[in-house]
Amino acid sequence: MDSTRLKNKIIAKVITRLPFLSGRFIDSYSPWESDDVPWTHVTKPLNDSKIAIVTTAGVHHTDQVSFDMKDKNGDPSYRVIDSSRSLSELTITHNYYDHTNASRDINIIFPIERLWEFEREGFIGKVADRHYGLMGHIDGHHIYALVNATAPEIARGLREDNVDAVLLTPG
Repeated sequence: MDSTRLKNKIIAKVITRLPFLSGRFIDSYSPWESDDVPWTHVTKPLNDSKIAIVTTAGVHHTDQVSFDMKDKNGDPSYRVIDSSRSLSELTITHNYYDHTNASRDINIIFPIERLWEFEREGFIGKVADRHYGLMGHIDGHHIYALVNATAPEIARGLREDNVDAVLLTPG
């Protein structure tokens, strides 16, 4: 394991176990901000809607390329997650949070089984076949790629799949 990855894992574990330190860490971070955030209100009843998950928790299939954890600015790419595949084929590549519990139960960050339950119970219309995994730590020059390439590609995929609403989960 390289030193950057090890440092990120240590920071994630320390902040998880000593939450009072997280405030200092968060205060030292200057996030990118935008006043131009697209937002569409849900107008269709949930019990008639198709729902997809978009997660920034670093979730992807084990046979897909891992997210680049060596680039200090993150990885602005995404992975398509096929919900017809076994959950045992999912993994997490993300060093900026402690995902020990999520590795035991992927539903903590990718709640696909909860959505299937909601579909069976009639709370939502349908669970989409395709979902999207990203790495949440994006900074520097990768923000441009995320905003101008990755996000529009994901939006196109969601539209192609006739998704009505998206459940966003952080990592």
